[in-house]
Amino acid sequence: MIVAETVDADVVGYTGPALRPKALVARLPDGRTALTQKLTAPLAALVGPHLAATGPAGRAHTDAGDRYTVAPPGLVIEVLAGTTRHTVVTPTRLR
Repeated sequence: MIVAETVDADVVGYTGPALRPKALVARLPDGRTALTQKLTAPLAALVGPHLAATGPAGRAHTDAGDRYTVAPPGLVIEVLAGTTRHTVVTPTRLR
């Protein structure tokens, strides 16, 4: 059984090009970082300009070892965070 709860998460990074990110890296309320599931085209279009305007700030890895480009601070998304053994993070909207 998968249990998920809606939480706000800070965006700390992304994969793919800044203008059309494929996924985001979210810092969850418990401090873990996790790669989100693939972004929808409308959500990528909303997030992309913010990421592209500030430029990349380096590279890092999620807690699971996924490599990503560091994002500027200040972007918050609402996510469904699964509470199974493997974190499943589904982005729902920009805050």
